[in-house]
Amino acid sequence: MEKREFDVLDELYFFVRFDDLQEALNYDRYELKDILKTLVRKKWVKCYKTADEDIPWEQVDFENLFDKYHYLASKEGLIAHNSR
Repeated sequence: MEKREFDVLDELYFFVRFDDLQEALNYDRYELKDILKTLVRKKWVKCYKTADEDIPWEQVDFENLFDKYHYLASKEGLIAHNSR
């Protein structure tokens, strides 16, 4: 796991909007997009439309809606984060 992936997962123990995550990490929006995209592909992060509505991994429209989603580390992501 790269340091940037670790840092992002560190912020995703709780439900976070993209803008709040970007502000907390102070990453460029497209750099953060790439990191999140990688973490979503690994199934370490889940995307949500709302607090009550998660999006199945195969239905995530990351290219167009990445900055509209909310994010939360998955169980697998938390295990990977804590194993480092």
